[in-house]
Amino acid sequence: MAAKNKKITVQGHKITVFPVQKQDFISLTDMVHDIENGLVLIEKWLRNKNTIEFLGIWEEIYNPDFNSPEFEGIKNQAGLNRFALSVKQWINKTNAIGIIAKAGRYGGTYAHKDITFEFASWISPKFKLYLIKEFQRLKEEEQKQLGWDIRNHANVSQLLCLANLENLNAVLIAEGLIQPERLTRLNQIAISQMRILLKDKVVERIGDE
Repeated sequence: MAAKNKKITVQGHKITVFPVQKQDFISLTDMVHDIENGLVLIEKWLRNKNTIEFLGIWEEIYNPDFNSPEFEGIKNQAGLNRFALSVKQWINKTNAIGIIAKAGRYGGTYAHKDITFEFASWISPKFKLYLIKEFQRLKEEEQKQLGWDIRNHANVSQLLCLANLENLNAVLIAEGLIQPERLTRLNQIAISQMRILLKDKVVERIGDE
């Protein structure tokens, strides 16, 4: 079953959270929808040299196919009066994966949550804090729906999942992954495993034996 879009409300703005390969992408378009000339803000932010540097570093960390030489050329041009860069140009030139331009019903510019928080900070530090708060609330609600808070004590499914996560965390540490990336990976795997285990009647029978 395909993952569904979800909405969070931040200071009166209804913002779409869109799943892309088990990662949360948040609509930058929704964030500026009610702001005068809001779409221009996205273009202006993307032309900023500090923004280009941040996006490039993020891609180099998480995207093995990122075109670093092309990025260096863009970074050198950033800040000049004649410099202009659209989301589609950034993607096409560098093979970037952190920002997408989506068409259709939920069309607009979406970005990975790390990048979205950076954009929100550029708009308003206060808005960024409220965005993070609402996004965390959404993640907590998702965990509750998986049954993590139904019982005071972990059931067999949860214990199996926790054991797997402990082993995987040790592997990720050995691979040199930084803590934020490990937490993201572990959270995604936990959600996937719990969905499988909660549907598995064999696990329930094991617990009764």
